[in-house]
Amino acid sequence: MIDLMIYGATGYTGTLVAEHAAAIASQSSPPPTLAGRNQDKVRALAMRLEMPWAAFDLADAAALRRRLKDVKVLLNCAGPFSKTADPFIAACLEAGTHYVDITGEIAVFERIAAQDAAARQAGIVLLPGAGFDVVPSDCLAAHLKRRQPGLHRLRLSIAGLGQASRGTARTALEALGKGTMARRGGEIVELDRPQRSRSDFGQGPVETVGVSWGDVATAWYSTGAQEIDVLFEASPQLRLVSRVPRRLRPALGSAPVQRLLSRLVDRMEHGPSAGDRQSGRCCLLGEGWNAGGVRVASLMETPEPYALTAQTAFMIAQRIGSEEVAAGYHTPSTAFGPDLALEFDGVCRIDD
Repeated sequence: MIDLMIYGATGYTGTLVAEHAAAIASQSSPPPTLAGRNQDKVRALAMRLEMPWAAFDLADAAALRRRLKDVKVLLNCAGPFSKTADPFIAACLEAGTHYVDITGEIAVFERIAAQDAAARQAGIVLLPGAGFDVVPSDCLAAHLKRRQPGLHRLRLSIAGLGQASRGTARTALEALGKGTMARRGGEIVELDRPQRSRSDFGQGPVETVGVSWGDVATAWYSTGAQEIDVLFEASPQLRLVSRVPRRLRPALGSAPVQRLLSRLVDRMEHGPSAGDRQSGRCCLLGEGWNAGGVRVASLMETPEPYALTAQTAFMIAQRIGSEEVAAGYHTPSTAFGPDLALEFDGVCRIDD
């Protein structure tokens, strides 16, 4: 039996997770098995980290089920998750394998949440979003719910995001043809234009712009808030994208434009350098209102997102393998509580 398999281990984030696992390896537990599509790349990484490995793709559903039948927990780091989550979850349901990933894609969260009953029947846990998106923000949302039990409206604002990996950039490309998503009346809707605000992360208000972030999906399951918005500190690039007229969005999502933009992504650096990961910091401001307009707010500071993801994804997968979580669909906070994020070095939270 393989306790944990990390698929997509040779990608930017997957490699960070594998290296973190190697750095904290314990002789009392077997190392995870590294996996991916490219045999040469997986083997080279596994040899460097002295871990077992496997190479396979997702095209053959029957072969995928056979591959997973002896795997206790699958940690999927291979994006875009719009392409990898569905075949993996179908195979996990058949094989009885717990599923964890690091997606931030709203549609993927919703499709996985719809498998809650099937997961309960199969006796497995489905926990997407085990990375920076959405561990700290989901825990912050659940903490606000704890402070304000009548939470009706939730706004999460994030500052300090740095360079994206190629995988994250490709996921973002898929969303260019769509508007900004938010919750209204408990339903996910596309806004005519992104919400704009000014958020104070501790050093005075800065401009923020609405984005389609994973908490639009997950925070509803964590808190029951009927209105949910997520905003980022407004970079020049975000300001530009947010001003694209609605009538032009389909062109950005068209196949020719997507191919062109994908070629540009191929020329990007792989992601933040080791120095950037070590020095980077992010701030999250969570604000919640009850139906009467009474506001509560909390501020969270975290390490650089990719550095934090390496820690959170591996620990969550390990703890699910230890049978700490009831079968079914979970967000990080419904599985482990609002204080999960505080268990990681460099994360702190202050209540207003």
